[in-house]
Amino acid sequence: MKNYQTISNRKVVFYGRVSTEHEAQTYALSNQMQWYEELKKSYPNWIIIERYVDDGITGTQAKKRPEFMRMIDDAKLGKFDLIVTREVSRFARNTIDCLEVTRQLKNYGVEVFFVQEGIWTMENEGEIILTIRAMVAQEESRKMSERIKAGQAISRKNGVLYGNGNLLGYDRVGDTYVINEDQAETVRMIFNMYEFGFGI
Repeated sequence: MKNYQTISNRKVVFYGRVSTEHEAQTYALSNQMQWYEELKKSYPNWIIIERYVDDGITGTQAKKRPEFMRMIDDAKLGKFDLIVTREVSRFARNTIDCLEVTRQLKNYGVEVFFVQEGIWTMENEGEIILTIRAMVAQEESRKMSERIKAGQAISRKNGVLYGNGNLLGYDRVGDTYVINEDQAETVRMIFNMYEFGFGI
């Protein structure tokens, strides 16, 4: 195995992501970036080019993450040769996306280093290990989605309001919702447009 700490200089970018805009998650993103800066101290040959951060965005589909897609575009332009990301689940929770993107990057001459799993995608066994890890991350995402949906269904069944009340067209007052007339006009317009066949 090559010594990644002493080989020639590498143009490096960091990729970080949190899946919600909740305050604790946003704080976690700040911690992620600090963690990358600490990691760099172990790799004196790294020249940091850019930091890409998707804040409050799901990891299940790469195309829905603007910073991720910008990073891929920059990779195609040859702006860097190494992407460092903390773990597979930060990079992608869809196995197909994960493998397709890492193969695409390899064609551009860009390696991905998944730090927690110790995976370097240019190594021979890298893709095999990555496939297994990505499948695990995807299954975890599926189970989490099922738990959330089950919790919502139970809340509805028990007449309990779900969430913090941030619902367009309504204000949460105590244990119920009341119509917010200013916002309701927008909701009615959306409904009417949908009735006339407009899409998203």
